[in-house]
Parts: sequence; C-alpha cells; structure tokens
Amino acid sequence: MIKGYYFITDASLSLKGNLNDVEMAVAAGTRIVQYRNKEGSTKELLEEATLLIKKCTNKLFIINDRIDIALAIDADGVHLGQDDMPYKIARKLLGKDKIIGITVHGMEEAMESYRAGANYLAVSPVYKTKTKHDAGKPLGVELIKKIKKEMPVPVVAIGGIDLANAAEVVSAGADAICAISSVITKPNVKEEIEKFQKFFGIVKSSMTNAAKKH
Repeated sequence: MIKGYYFITDASLSLKGNLNDVEMAVAAGTRIVQYRNKEGSTKELLEEATLLIKKCTNKLFIINDRIDIALAIDADGVHLGQDDMPYKIARKLLGKDKIIGITVHGMEEAMESYRAGANYLAVSPVYKTKTKHDAGKPLGVELIKKIKKEMPVPVVAIGGIDLANAAEVVSAGADAICAISSVITKPNVKEEIEKFQKFFGIVKSSMTNAAKKH
C-alpha cells in the first residue's frame, strides 16, 4: 500500500488549503495521506482531521505526531519523529493493527526503528529542503540504498525532492516519495502529483482514457 506519492499536508505552503489538496491527492491516486499541523489547537486539529479522513476512503490516513488525534478519529496510524513519543509506548496506545512510521536520519536510527517494529521508515532529508527548518543535513540517496539492502521495510523519501531528482531517489529503492513544495505550491495539485506517480508506473485510468482520445 505504501507506494508512489506520499502526500503530507502543509497549510502554510498550500495555495488552496488542506481540504482541496487532499481531494486532489486522492484523485491523483495517492495511497497514503499524512495530516501534519504543528500550529493548530487540539480542537482545530480534531475538526480538520475529521474532515480530511472522510476524503480518504480506501486510502491510508496517517496523523503526524498526535496519537490522541489518531485515536479520536480512528486514523490508520501515526508518523513519529525521533523526538516524539517512543515507538513502544505509541504501539501500546494504538494497538497492534495501526501503522506507525518513523523518520530516520541515519543507519543506526533506521535499524533501531526497524527492530522496534516500525511499519515504514521515512528517510529525511534526502536533499536540502526549505519546507522543514529543523530537517538537518541532507543525506543523499545512499541511506535509502543501505536500508533497502538490509531491512525488508518500506522506505519513504522526503526532503528537497522534485521532478529533476525524483528518478534518482526511486532508483535508489524508495518505495514512496514526498515532494511537498513541488506540489502544493502549484495551481494544479493533482497534475503535479501525477507527474511523480509516473516514476512508479502509477497512472490513473482517467489519464489513460484521456490519452486514448488523442
């Protein structure tokens, strides 16, 4: 299920708002959506997450950091950073069936997270990024290669990815990629995501049918 474009919301960068962005992401065939909101109150997050999850029928809907919000709306899981709640406690709270993804910045963190039981690992940042100010030093694609060689776990690549370097990231073994600023800062979010989906051979039927008409 974790393959192709991995969508993460960012209201501060979005041209048309999270609700529109998620609708367009789903329309583009995105299989996993992460709701990330570092600024809103708990009430605001709960209200928006409740609206967004309704747009994600038959898609994975993940909450960034906030286990309480994930539990409140019965999301598919959470995504945790290295400074967030430890995996073991998060798993105890969420139960065995929920997805827990973890951001890693090196092989040691990757191995620890994998052994703990993470359902997927997010390598960040692959390249220099302005989207997340505390992202850290760019890792390049070597860490992706090492993880895929030693651990049978899906890898999501994030940070500084655009259409110019996406092929390199996919070739390194990334199962999914996220390119926030390359998508939601553009007028047509669906169209931009579809460009990234093609690196994984994911083409929506509507796109195929449109091609047949020409």
